[in-house]
Order: sequence, then structure tokens, then C-alpha cells
Amino acid sequence: MTKAASDLFPNHSDEPRRVGPGQLHATGILPSHGIQALIREKEIWGGLEIDPAQIQPASLDLRLGATAYRLRASFLPGPDHGVMERVEELMLHKIDLTDGAVLETGCVYLVPLVEALALSERTSASANPKSSTGRLDVFTRLITDFCAEFDQVAAGYKGHLYLEISPRTFPILVRPGSRLAQIRFRRGTHTSSDAEMKRLHEELRLVDGEADIDGGIALTVNLAAETEDEVVGYRAKRHSGVIDIDKIGVYDVRDFWDPVHVRPGKGLILDPDEFYILASREALHIPATHAAEMVAYNPLVGEFRVHYAGFFDPGFGAREAGGAGSRIVLEVRSHEVPFILEHGQIIGRFVLERLTDRPTVLYGAGLGSNYQRQGLKLSKHFRTK
Repeated sequence: MTKAASDLFPNHSDEPRRVGPGQLHATGILPSHGIQALIREKEIWGGLEIDPAQIQPASLDLRLGATAYRLRASFLPGPDHGVMERVEELMLHKIDLTDGAVLETGCVYLVPLVEALALSERTSASANPKSSTGRLDVFTRLITDFCAEFDQVAAGYKGHLYLEISPRTFPILVRPGSRLAQIRFRRGTHTSSDAEMKRLHEELRLVDGEADIDGGIALTVNLAAETEDEVVGYRAKRHSGVIDIDKIGVYDVRDFWDPVHVRPGKGLILDPDEFYILASREALHIPATHAAEMVAYNPLVGEFRVHYAGFFDPGFGAREAGGAGSRIVLEVRSHEVPFILEHGQIIGRFVLERLTDRPTVLYGAGLGSNYQRQGLKLSKHFRTK
């Protein structure tokens, strides 16, 4: 059983604190140095010391603990229960991750994370799968004690964090410290209006070419092929091998993926039983002052899901961070029925959210970021040649 929050943080104070020197705005997403301040003040706590490599320009990577629980079903604890109370009801068996363990497809697991929180009443948080997690079709959701929503951490929350994990296509090998999800922290909210995004686009070119801005900036799918041999995407193979989530650049693409070809002028029929990797036609340029997030699934543009991770750090694709525009990799599943995608079809929108301050390091700039300047690209686990 996990400790109570009062045991974790016996000396924690709810007094509001500054994010750090140079804070420009009272509301917005906290940048990297704001996250470092939360760590120093013990609003973010880890059973192990937090590795500086976990801190991204506007997010923090979360680490798996040493135990996983195989569950009968996914759940939310609700306002009257802690997570571990429900785990005791739903657990099929307990798995020791110390020496690594395989999480099988089609199963639901829950793993207590290394990190815990003792947030002030001004600070909330939200989580997403990491980009590499989504590109492997691994479904993850953050859960907190007494919560009624996935991936959301209420302002003032004090307690443990838990990650629900459900591999959909590939079985994965994980161990303590594996990083499948990321969390970002907010003071209030400041999602940019369409008018603000239009102004930013005019000043900074958020996407190449003209921007369709209406409840967010539109992204369209790239299925352009000059020849029938040109690869426009990948379809995951079934019954492939296990992927070690911590190994980079070791797997042969051909063992896990089939290339997707589209005849010039023709669309792609999505099979609801298959998982696809495609790319956006637009390249993004996220400025240092903002982060971006995909708008939640919208059935008005089609019965499919296009992005699991959905969060882009400041500097993603930006020239000042060594980028020249980065396309969005789309993790695509059709819902229930086959669906035809055409080149240039709108597949989603993203919105910008202001940071409280510019981060000290941008995505791609000296961080060894895997997806800066990307086009169509599989997860970092696969060899590029």
C-alpha cells in the first residue's frame, strides 16, 4: 500500500510561491525552471532523486515504480476512494518490474509512479503519453486518488500518481524508471484565442503557408505520392516481437511495420482493426513563449483518432531551436468502421497555451530531442537505416 499524502509531505506549506526569477505572467504553463522550483520546494517529490533529464522545456517525464498490477478493467476511483482501494478489488495479479517485465497487448495494467505531488492551491497539472509511447500504440492515462477524470490533477492535490497502461499493438518490456508519460503544470489557464493565434501566425508563421484558424489551427494529412512506390505511412504488423521501451534505435522497421503506399490521386482506407503512422501536411513552428496541444477528438471531422500524445513543447520545429518546421506524426486508428482519408483532409486542430515565462532550454536545442525537424517518423526505438 502507498503512504498517505500527510506522511509523504509532513512539512509542506500551502503558501503560494513564485515560479522563479523573471516570471512574466501570473497564469500559464510553467517552464522548465518553474518545474525545477516546484522540485526544490517539494511540490514535486520522488522516491528517487529526480533526474535533470526528466525535465523538458515545459513538461516533466514520469517514471514507473517497481510494481505493476494487472487489472480486470480500467477504472476511475471517484471522489470517495483512493486508487489502491480500487486496485485491491480489480487486481488479477501483481507483477514485479525490478528485472523487467512484459506488458501484454489487450491487457490493462496500473503502475504506481515514482513521482508524487504536493501542489499549492494555485497549481494544477495534466498529463499525456510521451510521443514515443503513442507511436507504439501504447495507451496510457494518469490517475490520482479521489479523481473523476483521467490525466487531470486538481489544484492543491497532495498524493501519489498512478499510470494506467494498455498496449494495443506491440507487447512492451518495462522496468522501474521507464518513462511512458509526461506531466505539465499550470497556474490558472491561458489558452490562446483564435485572434491571438492569428496574430502569432502573422508574426511567427506557426505553420507553413496559410493557417485555417477556427477553434484552433487546422492540421491536414499528407498522402501526396508522386509514384506508387513512395511511402506515405506505416501500418503496424500483428503478432510481432516485444519492444523494450528503453532501447533506442535497435529494432528493424521491417519486423514491426508494413509501408503504406497510396496511388497518386487516391485516398487511404483505414481498417478499424489496424494502427497507422501518418504525417501532417503542415510543419509546425511552436514559439518559445508557448506550448501547443491537440484539441480532443472531434467526431465532426471523421470517425478516427489521430494523436495519443497531443502535447508539443516550446521550440518544437522552431528555427531558433534548430528546427526548420516539424510535421506532426499522426497515430491513427479508425473507430468501428472503415474510413477513407484523402490527401489534405483536416484531421485535427491544435491550440496554443502561453507559458508563464520563456524556458531556459527549448525543445531540440541541446536536449537531444528525437523528433526535431521530423517528417514521417516512427518512434525512436527503430533504426533509421
